[in-house]
Amino acid sequence: MGAYMAREGLVPERAIVSSAARTRETWRLLSQAFANPPPATFDDRIYEAEPEEILAAIAEVPANVNKLLVVGHNPGFQDTASLLTGSGDKPSRALMAAKFPTAALAVIDFDCADWSALAPHTGRLDRFVTPRALASQPD
Repeated sequence: MGAYMAREGLVPERAIVSSAARTRETWRLLSQAFANPPPATFDDRIYEAEPEEILAAIAEVPANVNKLLVVGHNPGFQDTASLLTGSGDKPSRALMAAKFPTAALAVIDFDCADWSALAPHTGRLDRFVTPRALASQPD
């Protein structure tokens, strides 16, 4: 997934990562794909969190950060992505709502100037990418 993100220009400026060992390892592997890995904050609040807790962590990100990556756990991340997404490709939205597998990536675009202004259904799903879909693509 990291190679895909780097190739597609989806390199974050900042990352919020659950403090769990598994997500720290995911971040370590993922960030190796970036020429200049962004700073990461390891946040206990997003371990097995509900959408409200995930959104609270996101709301603290400085407004000058345009690309944010959040690494955490389900079901909270699937619920949060579905809550925030109000538009975008309908088949991708349906896939994301049905199953958000380990290491999947939801790229959601917002028109707000501040992370604290995120509200339900204000995001547009740009893409939803799963490891299985990447594995089936030719190099």
